Amino acid sequence: MALYRQTAVTVGRVVLRNFNNPKIKEIRSIKRWVAPTLNELYRRRLKAGPEPLKPRSTYLEWNYEAEVFAFGKRLGEEFDQKTLKQALTHRSYVNLERDKAKERGAESFEEISSNQHLIKEGEAIISDYLREELNRLHLEVVAKALYDYLTTEEMLAHVARYMGLKDIVLTAEFPVADSTLADSFKAVVAALTMSQDLKRAQLFVKDFLLSQLTGKDIYDIWNPDKPLEYLKSLLQQKGIDEIEPRLCNQSATNTILANYQVGLYNNRKLLGIGWGESIEIAKETAALDAIQRIHNEK
Repeated sequence: MALYRQTAVTVGRVVLRNFNNPKIKEIRSIKRWVAPTLNELYRRRLKAGPEPLKPRSTYLEWNYEAEVFAFGKRLGEEFDQKTLKQALTHRSYVNLERDKAKERGAESFEEISSNQHLIKEGEAIISDYLREELNRLHLEVVAKALYDYLTTEEMLAHVARYMGLKDIVLTAEFPVADSTLADSFKAVVAALTMSQDLKRAQLFVKDFLLSQLTGKDIYDIWNPDKPLEYLKSLLQQKGIDEIEPRLCNQSATNTILANYQVGLYNNRKLLGIGWGESIEIAKETAALDAIQRIHNEK
């Protein structure tokens, strides 16, 4: 026991001696030339400007077959791979490959099918479904405005871009134009119809295109030029011929912050109410409110 205590004391003294007199070594892990070199490389990078955009297909790990297969799986749809590849192949790409074959002196060129007819078929499917669905939910004039909004080139390209089509579309142009992306979306809808059935393609359009109306006010998309005149024509269809505007309230009339409240009545029944910096503007907003109330009754 005494030997154990003596050993412990000796070890403790050695540790304390080393702790009180530590040996410090100065070591530079970063050389002096590193910071100036990095700063110079950074200045040269700024002087050269940003790198030009490159197609995703130029990257080393690019695998087109895997990308096309993964595209369908990400969307949760079962595509026929041959049909899907055709839907993603534009005529400009076919012409480009044909010209390359001629430059190489190839005697024959294996013709590649483009998506021309798929674009037309997909456009018809999208058009028929949107018209049917929108006319079922809204009045004809509102349905037409929503249809025009959803079928614009910008909207179709927006949907196609966020589906990931811009990286797998085969085309001669880069960056891919909005018109090409819109056509690609139409072709994909047709390819889904051929791979499964029409009902599945309609659900696809509903999930990706019709859903773009979510969170949007319909009356921001559809806004009649003359709401009061449109309201009168709408009420005539219901057998109401007279509209009586009444000034309900006003404030700060002689200032730049003037505010008027106008209500539209028929036989003591309030049709709509609106506000504005002038009586005419208030009547217009009241007419919009009345139109919205009538449409909500449908």
